[in-house]
Amino acid sequence: MIERIFIRPPEGEQQIEQQRVDVVAGAGIRGDRYFDAHDEPGQNVSFIEAEEIEAFCVRHKRTFGLSATGRNFVTRGVRLNELVGKTFTVGGLRFLGVELCEPCLGFGEALSTPTLTPAEVVKQWVHRGGLRADALSSGELAVGAQFASDT
Repeated sequence: MIERIFIRPPEGEQQIEQQRVDVVAGAGIRGDRYFDAHDEPGQNVSFIEAEEIEAFCVRHKRTFGLSATGRNFVTRGVRLNELVGKTFTVGGLRFLGVELCEPCLGFGEALSTPTLTPAEVVKQWVHRGGLRADALSSGELAVGAQFASDT
């Protein structure tokens, strides 16, 4: 299920939470800073598991907003790593799981603390940082949308 949705404005600004977004096939989320960008594979949209965020917070006895990861869609109840190389449907829209969304230095800096360096954050999020995906169909995607497997 999609639990939260965020769009990324221009570099350096806070993510903006949305209840619904307009997804465009081959381009991503209208209004997101990566809309229609094609510099890297799977740049259209990104997903991350709420369970991984919560586990990180428990391990490090801290809290932060779900937007801190910089991902577009926060999911619950779906193992995103299993979707690499597969097509899947969310709320009636089709996506292709392109690759794992491995953490970068910016990700590490956003979640670091005085006792947890950015490099240590990155190391802990390897293979847990979510999924990069390409939008294969267009339409509206809203909080609460369910995942369905493609056959």
